[in-house]
Amino acid sequence: MIGTTARRPMAEINVTPLVDVVLVLLIIFMVTAPFLQGGLEIDLPKVATRGIDVREGLVVSVRADRSVAVGNTIVPFAGFEDALDRAGAARRPVFLKADHRVPYGTIVELIARMRHSGVAALGLVTEPPATDRN
Repeated sequence: MIGTTARRPMAEINVTPLVDVVLVLLIIFMVTAPFLQGGLEIDLPKVATRGIDVREGLVVSVRADRSVAVGNTIVPFAGFEDALDRAGAARRPVFLKADHRVPYGTIVELIARMRHSGVAALGLVTEPPATDRN
């Protein structure tokens, strides 16, 4: 065996396929992230305040016709607490989006029912008022 060289296995890991997969996943998440914000189209009250990020929590929406949605699912008013429990509202922040034409009493009743269901973190979602640019 004079003149032959012993071959040893290569000890380096080829990371190029890993980088390719990570970049593809990053692109997929960047494209799909804007579609993840749920809720219904509602005409929110105009209030001067800074914006909040509702992506981490559960959005409860109330339309002008007083239909209630937990996330993207419209639920009957009688089954509101059950829908909150199924959505895990007690374990994450809840954001209430209500049309400005919904009576105050309805909003207060929903807030009381949310508190009764164990919701600890509740935020009210509004829109900033339109500014006149003259």
